[in-house]
This record gives sequence, C-alpha cells and structure tokens, in this order.
Amino acid sequence: MARKCRVLSAVLLMAAGGFMTHYLPVLTQAAGAVIHEEATAVGVTPELFLSSGFGEDFTEETESTEVFFPSEGEIITPSPDAGPKPYPTKWDLTGGTVEKMSYGRYSGTQYFDLRTCGQVRNETSHANEELYDESLHKPDFTIARTTVPQVLIMHTHTTECFEPYERDAYDANFNYRTTDPALNICRVGDAIAEQLENAGIGVIHDTTIHDYPSYTGSYERSRRTVQAILDAHPSIKVVLDIHRDAIGGNGVIKQPTVRIDGKKAAQVMIISGCDDGTMGMPDYMKNFRFACMLQQQMESDYEGLTRPILFDYRHYNQDMTTGSLLIEVGTHGNTLEQVVYSGELIGKSLSRTLIRLED
Repeated sequence: MARKCRVLSAVLLMAAGGFMTHYLPVLTQAAGAVIHEEATAVGVTPELFLSSGFGEDFTEETESTEVFFPSEGEIITPSPDAGPKPYPTKWDLTGGTVEKMSYGRYSGTQYFDLRTCGQVRNETSHANEELYDESLHKPDFTIARTTVPQVLIMHTHTTECFEPYERDAYDANFNYRTTDPALNICRVGDAIAEQLENAGIGVIHDTTIHDYPSYTGSYERSRRTVQAILDAHPSIKVVLDIHRDAIGGNGVIKQPTVRIDGKKAAQVMIISGCDDGTMGMPDYMKNFRFACMLQQQMESDYEGLTRPILFDYRHYNQDMTTGSLLIEVGTHGNTLEQVVYSGELIGKSLSRTLIRLED
C-alpha cells in the first residue's frame, strides 16, 4: 500500500550531505566524460563530487597485509564465474570510517518538490517552474504486459561493487570494482528484472562488462551494446543504466540508508540528462517526464528511498530512447544486502509505474 509522503524538517545541505562544493554548471558530453573518468588522475579531491553522479575511479587495490575474518554468516565467497578481478577475501580496515546516515528533504533555489512527493535538483538554466510543468506530463511511450521485451536493464560501469556487510571501517586499498556478477552492480539489476518479470513485463538484463580492464571509454562501449539490443528488440521503450554512486572523502565514506519494512535499503538517485545544445538529445524532456513519474512512484511507495532527481547537463547515452535514465543505487559505502533490497523496491515501483502506461 502506498504510504503518505511526509515532509521532513531535517535538511542536509552541507558538503557531507551530498553535493559539490564547487559545481561546473554546464558540461558537454566530452567534458563530462573527462571529469567522470579522469578526476582522480588530475588531482581533484573527492569532496567536489559528493552525490553528483560522477562516482570515482578508485586506484587498483594492492595486497593487504592484514587478514580480517568476518563473523560467521558474513563471509563472501567469489562465484565460480568471478572473472579476472574477483572480490577480496581479506581486508585491511585502516582506511577510514563508514558513516551510516540518511539523506532527508532538501531546500534551496535549485530544489523543487514534485506534485505528489519526491524532489528534483535542477542544475540547469531551465526555470524550476518550467520543469515542474513538464513533470505533470506523462512519458512519451506506452507499455504492453507481454513477454516481448519492453525494458532493458544494463550497466555502463558493470564492475561497480559494495561493502560486503555492515562494518565501521573500510579498506582504502580496495577500489570497489569486481568482475564477479554475484557481487557487483549486476545483482541489483537482477533484483529489478525479477520484479518486472513478476509483473508480466518483458525485460532484458544485459550484464556485459564495459568498464574492465579499461574504465575509459565505458560509455562508448555500452552504447554499442544498447544499440545492438535495440536493433534486435525494437519493442524496448525503457533503458535503465544501473550504477552505484561513490560518496566520501577525508577518510570517510557514506552509507546512506532508509529503513523500509524493518530492513535497511540503500537510498537511490535518478539522473536525467539535459541537453545544452551540443549533445544531440532533442527529446531529453521526455526522459525527464519519465524520471518524475518513477520518482513519485518510488517515494510514494517507499518513503525516504529516493534522493532528489539530478537534472543536469549530462549525456549518458540518454538519446537512445525516450525512456532512458541512469539510476544510482546506493554508494560504495552501502552493503550488497542493502542495494539488492533497493533493487527489489525499485523493481516493484517501476512495475507499478509502467503498468500505469499500458496501451
């Protein structure tokens, strides 16, 4: 049953609450790619990219000198098809602190509330009033409940992964990437896809690795993957690029959660790209309408699950359909259990959203 949205009095507006202290207001596709993939190399501090959807390209991990044995039931065993970069089995927990927290409601001129619940963070030249009016329109596609594919779930940064379980410290030598599909962002995609299948909505979950061994060029490679699938399945209306964020700095990484039905779920952020006139995305507002519809459904179903939609000058291959979005599920500080649960919740809300768009 949908829950009534509650206005929270607590407002998190400090840098540690999840936005950049120095913001680049207009990013072309090329500029965004450079910042996204080379920020660490040029010496930009992580604080500049808190909760802004860029993530971080962590350095390769080195051999740990400390063996850490988790308690019984918490040991993560790599799957047989873990690939060339398996998940660590030992840890040096001297890197810093895992901060457990929850993002609340935001205020400020760049934020506005959607009609029922949920918020948008507007980092563009469009007026909030214009975007609010757009949010009242339905997306530019309809859905049929059939086994014919309607939705594509994929991952540009397929190797993104998470903390193995709840703990108070993290291993700075681990770069939170693994080719093991049982332990990386593919597990979240599996959880979303399962709920769509349960609702009778045809879905393809593609787990092609696009960011390993080379991180640079991930979006070019994922675009080729998506285009091939769209060519083979023209019935697909929705393409969701499922990621995880990377929020932290100065010896702290964030673990943003909300408790839903007695369990911790990682908080979620939708990114809907805006065209500055150079990106070849003439239909970006149609994607934004879909983002707003999904955001309101998720927040209505599961209060506190969402962070504001980020509407910004980003490309992220969102020109390929009018239902193309990027969704950040948790951060590198969240646990695998938390993000898989969020995937389940996203899938349920997504199913309800799409059913409302039936032919």
